[in-house]
Amino acid sequence: QVQLVESGGGLVQPGGSLRLSCAASGFTLDDYTIGWFRQAPGKERELVASISSTGSTNYADSVRGRFTISRDNGKNTVYLQMSSLKPEDTAVYYCSAREPLTNIYNYWGQGTQVTVSS
Repeated sequence: QVQLVESGGGLVQPGGSLRLSCAASGFTLDDYTIGWFRQAPGKERELVASISSTGSTNYADSVRGRFTISRDNGKNTVYLQMSSLKPEDTAVYYCSAREPLTNIYNYWGQGTQVTVSS
């Protein structure tokens, strides 16, 4: 059974850091492009970072230079290191795996809440 489980969210002050983890089971992550998405209340879900099976990374302009996506294939886990956090980074963060044949993000985790507030 394919499963993605996010962890590492929480409450952090502006300027702080968090590291999110996305652990996979039922399939091998290194065959897939993995994306981290977020959805704030009243807003659409947006892609903030992705990492391909070859290790190429892409970032949304709003997080470039502050967030870093990485993968540990040995642990079948993808990470999102978030630094210099801002209140506008507050959202539920989801990881997703993109099916290589269809290029569709069709495997999703349950999400983890990140709240940036003083």
